[in-house]
Amino acid sequence: MLKFSPKVCIVGCGNVGMRYAYSMMIGGVAREIALVDYNGKKAEGEAMDLSHGAPFVSPVKIYAGDYPDTTNSDLAVITAGRGQKPGETRTDLIKGNAEIFKTIVPEIVKYSPKAIILVATNPVDILSYITYKISGKPSREVIGSGTVLDTARFRYLISKELNVDSRNIHASIFGEHGDSEFPMWSKAIIGDIFFRDYFEAQNKEKGEQKLKEIFEDVRDSAYEIIEKKGETSYGIGLSLTKISKAILRDQNSVLPVSSLLEDYYGINDVYLSVPAVVHKCGIRQVMKVEFAKDELTALKVSADKIKSIIKDCGF
Repeated sequence: MLKFSPKVCIVGCGNVGMRYAYSMMIGGVAREIALVDYNGKKAEGEAMDLSHGAPFVSPVKIYAGDYPDTTNSDLAVITAGRGQKPGETRTDLIKGNAEIFKTIVPEIVKYSPKAIILVATNPVDILSYITYKISGKPSREVIGSGTVLDTARFRYLISKELNVDSRNIHASIFGEHGDSEFPMWSKAIIGDIFFRDYFEAQNKEKGEQKLKEIFEDVRDSAYEIIEKKGETSYGIGLSLTKISKAILRDQNSVLPVSSLLEDYYGINDVYLSVPAVVHKCGIRQVMKVEFAKDELTALKVSADKIKSIIKDCGF
């Protein structure tokens, strides 16, 4: 049972971790936030800077420390890891970040054995699976940020193309958070209208080519942002806050987080993003949806890719 004043620990005080901490603070999602980083002075500085905004937000205690200071956290969020460099794919990061996780995860479990663990570090599907294996926790208690951000980008770009409020667009990206992800056009709707029907009525001459362009912009946007500013952090910070709210407020939200798939259209023992119900205990249910034939093929391609990398890494 979650406490009235939820405690969150954030491991990793880089740009992603601090955008997330700031979003959680101004959103009033947690009453206690513990920051942990290999650079202790940086964590202390971040905690001080954030704390000085206390008069403008709901009561929250923010402090830096080491793993003992994270004791009894309700939610542990891992943003630590080596950053993605321009021109580097997410999977290029795997070996170094896997080694980092071997030191982080046991410490989280030691001091907060009941905490839900939320992984944001890339490649997130692989590192979520590795976290699940290292932690020994039930799979429902280990969640990856998955394609929540990709889905937000998708909805934004559709809204921009059609000049419609993005909150009225219901369309998702599934599979790997990476190059093999795919859009689920078959179930995408705008308001109460199937997206393909609406789009074709408004864009008869553009057709399928425009749909392809929208998705490619989603898939490649992270690379473009990294090339231009060196990292991505605002969008993922807000995405992590969305997931955290679902957990800490027991919202039973349906989100495309990365979760363990078992007996899912023949896919087993791999973390990928499909719709999942998220609540106070983590993953309440992985929802089985009816994919179009090409979408199901794409999901299986994602699964095979991730499993192959995990096998090569010895997990």
